[in-house]
Amino acid sequence: MSTSRSAVPGGRAVSRESLPLSAGAATAPAQTYDVALLDLDGVVYVGPAAVPGVPEALEGATAVGMRLGFVTNNAARTPDQVARHLTELGVPAEPADVITSSQAAASVVAGLFGAGARVLPVGGPGVAAALAEAGLTVVDRAEDSPAAVVQGYGPEVGWAQLAEAVVAVRGGARHVATNTDATIPSPRGILPGNGALVGVVSTVTGQQPLVTGKPDPAMHAECVRRTGARRPLVVGDRLDTDIEGARRAGAASLLVFSGVATPVDLLAAGPDHRPDLLAPDAAGMLATHPAVTAVEGAWRCGGWLADATGDELILHSPGPQAEQSDGLDGLRALAVAHWSRQPDRGSPATVRAGDDAAAAALSGWGLIDDRAGD
Repeated sequence: MSTSRSAVPGGRAVSRESLPLSAGAATAPAQTYDVALLDLDGVVYVGPAAVPGVPEALEGATAVGMRLGFVTNNAARTPDQVARHLTELGVPAEPADVITSSQAAASVVAGLFGAGARVLPVGGPGVAAALAEAGLTVVDRAEDSPAAVVQGYGPEVGWAQLAEAVVAVRGGARHVATNTDATIPSPRGILPGNGALVGVVSTVTGQQPLVTGKPDPAMHAECVRRTGARRPLVVGDRLDTDIEGARRAGAASLLVFSGVATPVDLLAAGPDHRPDLLAPDAAGMLATHPAVTAVEGAWRCGGWLADATGDELILHSPGPQAEQSDGLDGLRALAVAHWSRQPDRGSPATVRAGDDAAAAALSGWGLIDDRAGD
């Protein structure tokens, strides 16, 4: 079988098969992968509400034999609470189906300091619960001489908890962060995440934390162990945690746009942050995904064509009446075209539209929508 190659201006040739997104999926992922490792915030729900259509999509995935596991960097709630919330949203789940970053942090701390070690939790109830479940001793004050401070997300975290953490870390406690996600999605837009508050403690203490959540592969590995997955698919909305975590765990990945990541982020992604598949939301597990093919130095997906002129990418549409698989074919072509020119690094892309339909698409994706040649 021949391998199509594209010449990188000023660089080496890149095979299509080496570029993420290019292969697509001729069969729906739910029929190809045996377990979906799903992020929660921004994938299954945003705030208290389910992403529209996702509970039905997950039901459809399980109907064709796919199993579901839930892997979240949000440390605020216990697996019991997460499972109940999922079930209320129409996604039946058991606590054993849920892996939280609090559990990962507790396991790491127990391994470092041994059973019974004193630990100061900062965050929601899920942090303290995970520490106690791991056989660690939960303390409330820096004066209790904790061996570690475990900091996870909690909507009620304020100055008093952060101050206690600072005093403990300055006193010699190891600072452990369940994750460093700077933001979280919400119905009101992007809000501060655990990483923003971890930064407060790090700035004051001058100590960088040990981070145990995604993209560290331990969380996905634990979910694979529990489910017995042979061919898992990671489904996430963040490039720096979900997609990088999938790559580090050796799993395939599906990026969705129902949470944090944007088309601008996708194009600028470096090699470790490039997904294998792309969809508006998790319903993409039930759909086929078109391939991106090299055509005379340009890249085509479903009739859309992305080619390069100097340092710019120009997108051409198949016409205003053409049907698209999910509205993202042009974006797939742009991503592969951009990555083919810089396979080993990431940088923002300069994009122009070759026609009115392409301009409308670029505007919808938040990309530059000037007409080529204007």
